[in-house]
Amino acid sequence: MSLPAETLTPPLQRWPMAAVLVVDDEPGMRNFLVKTLASRVGQVFSAETAEAADELLRRHRFDLLVLDIALPGRSGIDWLKELRERGFAGEVVLITAFADLDTAIEALRAGASDFILKPFRVTQILNALRQGLERALLQRENWVLRRTLSQRTPAADGLVGDSIAIKGLQAALQRVAAVDSTVLLSGESGTGKELAALALHRHSARTAGPFVPVNCASMSPELIDGELFGQATPGSGQRRSRDGLFVYAQGGTLFLDEIGELPLAQQASLLRVLEERRIRPVGSEQEIPVDVRIVAATNPRLADEVAAGRFRNDLYYRLQVVEINLPPLRAHKEDIAALVAHFIDTLAPRLGVPAIEVSADELRYLQQYDWPGNVRELRNLIERSLILGALNVSALYQGLARQEGGPVQRPAMAAGWPATTDLHTLEKQHILAVLGQVGGDKTRAAQLLGISRRTLERRVAEWGQPG
Repeated sequence: MSLPAETLTPPLQRWPMAAVLVVDDEPGMRNFLVKTLASRVGQVFSAETAEAADELLRRHRFDLLVLDIALPGRSGIDWLKELRERGFAGEVVLITAFADLDTAIEALRAGASDFILKPFRVTQILNALRQGLERALLQRENWVLRRTLSQRTPAADGLVGDSIAIKGLQAALQRVAAVDSTVLLSGESGTGKELAALALHRHSARTAGPFVPVNCASMSPELIDGELFGQATPGSGQRRSRDGLFVYAQGGTLFLDEIGELPLAQQASLLRVLEERRIRPVGSEQEIPVDVRIVAATNPRLADEVAAGRFRNDLYYRLQVVEINLPPLRAHKEDIAALVAHFIDTLAPRLGVPAIEVSADELRYLQQYDWPGNVRELRNLIERSLILGALNVSALYQGLARQEGGPVQRPAMAAGWPATTDLHTLEKQHILAVLGQVGGDKTRAAQLLGISRRTLERRVAEWGQPG
């Protein structure tokens, strides 16, 4: 077999996370393709028949196939149809020495991404490879973006502040971002743990890969394995498969929020992934190597969860390679003025409303409040205030009268000042009032307050209220 001479060497472009399978029965062509692609992708495998390629697909995950049509036994097009029926979603470049228009149409209908005639130049196969891998990457990024937008609530827009606590946090994040170790972020709900995880990603060497956030508490226990590791599900004589979050996060960062809510069975699976850096999709014999940095976050102290038997001790130590604690807002109230200005500047344009003025007296009053919902609660207050057109301090301080059925105490000043200035009493009144409004539904009350249910239950228990 003779290959066309190259008059121009194509520029070296690498896809270090990509895995490619070459299927061709001609040894010369197979070796040429493997040699050409080996310096440009992370892994290259080859097979001379569809049956041998099937065996490789059972043991590995491939982003792209380079597939000859004229194979001994099953043709490349027939095998491609079977792959698509079984749920293979990777890119496929078909190559052939003999083709007409009908063959090309049949190849595209079978699910080919591209179609190349032999003999071809190196630039042709590399362009097909580049386009296929870019499409695969775009699909992955779009999937991550859609999932993120559909599941996340709006977070703060940055780790804002000049206090000693925030500067120390920023310095710690930058220092840890430079290494690839697993990180455990701890702190109360609303302190910005997802922002901290995103900062770790953006300051790391993994910025070319995606940042994939997942809330462990929001996933159904029956579906967690499939969400994280992917799934190959038998049904109707076919196998329809889908990738999991570990695959979508390849080369990037997987942020596991509320890791303490992960069931014990999935804790064991996660421990195995951290130790072996390989995952096994549900219902599959195939193991997939993964290159993902894990950043986990927790609201309760995981050491307490371990002591209570709700979290694996070995997984805890695997996650706690580096632990960073995020301070509650009450520990850096000097940042409230900067946070208020930041939220007004970023939220007003998004909402399409004019900015509001916040007086020095109003800022001092905000600095007295204990902020059980931390920065998230402050952000929610500013958003409501922008919609109403003035700082809505009274939203923080509703009296017990509403809960008890009496008249609501109106603020004594236009800016929304409450009748009492005892901050612990005001916090208690506000939380109990919200609980009263929702008929004692703690989950709903926690959502309205911008705090976690556990924080709410802890506050109620401190006050000796019935659970």
